[in-house]
Amino acid sequence: MTSESRTARPTGQAPDLHRRWAAAVASARGQEGPDPAPYADNLLARWAEPQRRYHTLAHLTAVLDRVDELAAHADDLCVVQLAAWFHDAVYRPDRSENEERSAALAERALPELGVGPARTAEAARLVRLTVTHDPGPDDRDGEVLCDADLAVLAGRPAAYAAYAAAVREEYAFVPDPDFTAGRAAVLRQLLSLPRLFRTPTGRDHWEHPARRNLATELELLEG
Repeated sequence: MTSESRTARPTGQAPDLHRRWAAAVASARGQEGPDPAPYADNLLARWAEPQRRYHTLAHLTAVLDRVDELAAHADDLCVVQLAAWFHDAVYRPDRSENEERSAALAERALPELGVGPARTAEAARLVRLTVTHDPGPDDRDGEVLCDADLAVLAGRPAAYAAYAAAVREEYAFVPDPDFTAGRAAVLRQLLSLPRLFRTPTGRDHWEHPARRNLATELELLEG
């Protein structure tokens, strides 16, 4: 990753994340290539940037865990795992092009690591899909990544409240009335969707608690 380089190793970095990254890269490229460890360091440093409150290493780990939980639904699991690593690798809460810049980062880094053009393009496509979380019919890999990213919505009430508070902290620069209006619009848009989750696991286990949490937050905001 030659552009927007991050070289510092995050404090408390978990060796397990290095292992998971290396395994995904090895599966995706199927051959020898550059050492993946420096790329992991770069990504982990990005996920540990100080402006993050929700989009942190904890979120990355949670999404990777949910992707593993949904692995049987994926067509190309290693590509979904790589997309999870990149999906919020570039994140500034005051900018709207984070997903595009994250996808572009994947398009630069993965070829350097020896990942082929088809899988690189697919990983970048999946990253861009997290703008809408609306995978098309039969897009099983898109369904897995989007469900994994939205699984936080189905947490227990206390966990969901902590998530909502962290989102507010990331947007601390936005005045309360503006944040409330914007957040309420997001919640109403999510609640208007026919389905929040597309995988069988997501539909069966996460849909109801997620809708309950979203409705509760909206009620509190509007109250």
